[in-house]
Amino acid sequence: MLTANLIADARMPVHPVISPDGQWVAYGEMPGTTLWIIRTDTDTPPRKLGEGTHLQWSADSQHLYYTTETRLHRQRPEGGDRTSWNTGTTAYLPLTDPRTVILLAPDPRHDDPWVWSQATGHHRLRLLDLPTGTIHTPDLFPGRHVAEVTEQPGGGTLAVLTQDSPHPDPGVLTPRLHLYDPATGKTRELGPAATSAHSLTWWNTTDGWHLAYIATTPPGITGGNAILDVPLTDPTHHHNLTQDLPACPLDLTTGGLALIADGLDSAIHRLHPATRKPTPLQPLPGQALWLTATTDGTTVAVARSHADHTRSIYTGPAHGPLTRRTDTAPELRTITWGHRQRLTYRAQDGLELDGLLILPPGKTRRHGPFSLITLAHGGPYARWTDHLHLNHHEPAQWLAADGHAVFLPNPRGGQGHGPAFAANPAPGQEEWHDLRTGIDLLIDQGIADPDRLGIAGHSHGGYLTAWAVTQTDRFKAALMSAGISDWGMLAATGELGAFEAALGGSAGWEGEGPHPHDRRSPISHAARIRTPILIVHGADDTNVPLSQAEFLHRALRRHGIEHEFVIYPREGHIITERRHRIDLLRRTRAWFSRLHRP
Repeated sequence: MLTANLIADARMPVHPVISPDGQWVAYGEMPGTTLWIIRTDTDTPPRKLGEGTHLQWSADSQHLYYTTETRLHRQRPEGGDRTSWNTGTTAYLPLTDPRTVILLAPDPRHDDPWVWSQATGHHRLRLLDLPTGTIHTPDLFPGRHVAEVTEQPGGGTLAVLTQDSPHPDPGVLTPRLHLYDPATGKTRELGPAATSAHSLTWWNTTDGWHLAYIATTPPGITGGNAILDVPLTDPTHHHNLTQDLPACPLDLTTGGLALIADGLDSAIHRLHPATRKPTPLQPLPGQALWLTATTDGTTVAVARSHADHTRSIYTGPAHGPLTRRTDTAPELRTITWGHRQRLTYRAQDGLELDGLLILPPGKTRRHGPFSLITLAHGGPYARWTDHLHLNHHEPAQWLAADGHAVFLPNPRGGQGHGPAFAANPAPGQEEWHDLRTGIDLLIDQGIADPDRLGIAGHSHGGYLTAWAVTQTDRFKAALMSAGISDWGMLAATGELGAFEAALGGSAGWEGEGPHPHDRRSPISHAARIRTPILIVHGADDTNVPLSQAEFLHRALRRHGIEHEFVIYPREGHIITERRHRIDLLRRTRAWFSRLHRP
C-alpha cells in the first residue's frame, strides 16, 4: 500500500560522479547526505562512504573528495582513513597536479550592518597546497565573483567563469570568461558570455581545444538553453551549436558529451569535432539527470528513472547500452502503479504538444470518466518526462492511487522541443490555452468528468494554477505551491528580478501603468476566483518569496473565497524536511478528495 511515509522515506540517488578511469561511481542520496560508492565492473552492491556532499575525483582516480560543512575530505575509493582540511568552502576542483586543489571561497564577512548596495560575498579563486594545508589567494579577477573553474584535460590552463555578483541578479546577467595558468600566474580575458552561462567545459575539435558552455539562447534573457562554442582563436564569437536542434541541452561534460531533453525522454549526444554539432549517441527513455563521463568521454554514468521504476544509477559506454547499478528503494517494487499513457495532441493554433496521462491503478480508459487533476510543471523551462512521478511536488502516482486520473501536459514555453518552443513571450496566455486544450480533449474522449476537475502546480506551475482559476470556474479544487501571484512584486523581491520582469513583461518602476505585468498577474484578476484553493509556501523561499502567497491569501480572504494557507517554517523553494513532505502529501490528497463523487 502506497503511503506518504513510504514516499518520503524512499531513497533516491543524486549527483553521480564517475572516476576518470571509469572503475568507480560515487553518488549522494536523497533524503539525507549519505554518500555511496560502487564499482562499475562487478555486481557488488554499493558501499557506504560516509556523510557529506559535493563529490569529486582526483585526476588519477586514486582519491575521492567530498565536503562536510566547511571541511574538505579525501579518501581512497577502497576505503580506509580519510584526510581533511579546513577550507571554509564547499566549492573546489582537484587539479591534475596531485598536490593542488582549487578552492572557491569568499573573504570572511565583518560588515555590520550590511551595505546591500555594495556587492559582497564574492568567491575568490584560491589554491590549497595539500601537503602543507596552506591556502594561497592570487590577485585575480578583481571585483568579480568566481562561479566556475574547469581544467584543460591533461593539466595546465584553467577556464574560469566569473560574474559581477554572487547573487543571481545581476550575477547571471554579467558572466565573463577567462583563462588562468596556475604555473605562470598569467591570465587571459576572453570577454562576456551569454546569460546564465554554466557547465563550462573543454572540448577538442579538428582545430584544437575549444570551450563550450550552456546558457540561455541568445540574445534574450528568457527562453530555453543552448550550447555555445568558444574558439580560443576568436573568443569574441560564441557559436550556437544547438540552434536547429529540436530538443534542449541539460548538461555538458567531459569529452564533449551533452545530456539532452528530447520530448518526454532524454538522450546523450556528443559534440562532433568537425561539424561542431551535437550528434546523437543513445536515447535514454524517461528522465535522465547529472551526466558524468570519464576523462576520454568513452564511459558515462547518469541517474535515470523510467515510467515504472524509481531513480537509479546507470553506467556504460557513451554510445550505449547502459546498465542499472543501484536499486535504492526496493520497498517500492511491490506497489501497483497507475497506468501511464503518452499523449500527443495539437494546440488551438496547430502546434504539436505532448504530455502524460496517469490512470488509477488497475483502471483503463473504459473505466472513465474519472476525476481529473492537471499538474502544471515549473520552470517555466522545465518539462514532464515519462518517469515515475512520485514526490510531494509532483504527486501524480500519489493522486492516482487515490482514484484520480492525472494529466501532466507540456505546454509551450518548456524544454524538450527546441528554442522556438521554449520561447514564452507572455506567460499565462498560450500556455494556458495549451493546458485547456488537453483537458478538453480528455473530456471529449470520456476520460475526464467535466464536473470533477482539479489543477495543481509548483513554482511556475503554481502560477499557472493561480492564473487558471482566474480564467474559469470549471475547476472544483486547486493547489498553488510556491506560486506567483504578482509579477511586478516578484521582479522587485525575487532573486531573479530581471528574469521575472522579462517574463512578466515589465517592472513596477516603469511609469504609472497599467503595466503588462498587471495584466499577466493572477492577483489583478482575483475577484473572478470561485475555486477553493490550497496555498502552500516555504517561509524562507527566496526564489518566489512568501509575499506572493500572502498577497493572494489576503485577496481571497477579502473576496470571501474558500482557501487554506499553509506556511512551512525553515523551508525554501523546495520542501525538504521529512514531516513537512509527509504533511504536504497528506494535505494534497485530502484537498482533492472533494473531487470524489458523494
